[in-house]
Amino acid sequence: MQPFALNYARPAVELEAAIPYVYDAGQQLNVLRDGRVAACDFALLREFGTTTSTAGSKTHFDD
Repeated sequence: MQPFALNYARPAVELEAAIPYVYDAGQQLNVLRDGRVAACDFALLREFGTTTSTAGSKTHFDD
């Protein structure tokens, strides 16, 4: 017997976007290529909505 949810499960869609920030494990923050904290870049936040960190929980936000 197959669980009901498996009839409707779909793989997550991979978006092809160039993310302008990376996770800095030392600061435990997302930082821009020039070293500034990504959550302080208001243009970036307007463009992407948040700077979600992929370190640890997928629900962790740096903003």
